[in-house]
Amino acid sequence: MLMRIYSWNVNGIRAVKRKGFLDWIEEEQPDVLGLQEIRIQDHQLKDKLREIKGYHSYFTFGEKKGYSGVALYTKKKPLDVWHGLGIKRFDREGRVIAAEYEDFYLLNIYFPNGKRSKERLNYKLDFYDAALEYCEDLRKNGKEIVVCGDYNTAHHPIDLHDPDSNTKTSGFMPIEREWLDKLEEHGYIDTYRYFHPDKETYSWWSYRTRARERDAGWRIDYHFISEGLEDKLQNADILTDVMGSDHCPVTITLDLE
Repeated sequence: MLMRIYSWNVNGIRAVKRKGFLDWIEEEQPDVLGLQEIRIQDHQLKDKLREIKGYHSYFTFGEKKGYSGVALYTKKKPLDVWHGLGIKRFDREGRVIAAEYEDFYLLNIYFPNGKRSKERLNYKLDFYDAALEYCEDLRKNGKEIVVCGDYNTAHHPIDLHDPDSNTKTSGFMPIEREWLDKLEEHGYIDTYRYFHPDKETYSWWSYRTRARERDAGWRIDYHFISEGLEDKLQNADILTDVMGSDHCPVTITLDLE
């Protein structure tokens, strides 16, 4: 059985709905879709987004209005769904939704951005460490892990348009990239690089500089999988033609026989 898992930072679920999100999901029919940065509160979520035909839907909301939040749409009902890492300073921002399937745990995560201040950079690094520890604890249960989402860091120079001028910019600082090294050292696979080791493809472009028109972007949206899923990994892609956000969707296909 093939399972296509999509991840997309929509930069506002209401905004992307106005730009054709419901038509897109009906046409694309992902088996699982994780959204990040939905930027909505529970009472603002209308039924058209809450009840999409053929999908079970789950939402994690940030406490701050119009900020953060993640969503999960899934055709197959998970064995369990839960919210957060169990750490209040992170969970109050609504950055994690997790689901258990027969073969793996799926974590849909909107990792913090560290550009605002040194304090937010430290918050981001603390979140990284907490997320990895959480995944490693889940692996002890005997299931594999899929971590999809907006990681807010480009790993290697190939992953952004202008690496030389961004080494001191949060999102490409050595200390952030080192955490992605550590993730791989713990046995997690960057699925896009697994199939496309030398391809320069981006998943985010700044609105402020009209970067998408110039394809001056960053690859900061990933599916990392634990190494036990390697033999089930069939494909990974970045859907650069899909509009509606400053990010585009990223996908993987697993063959779960």
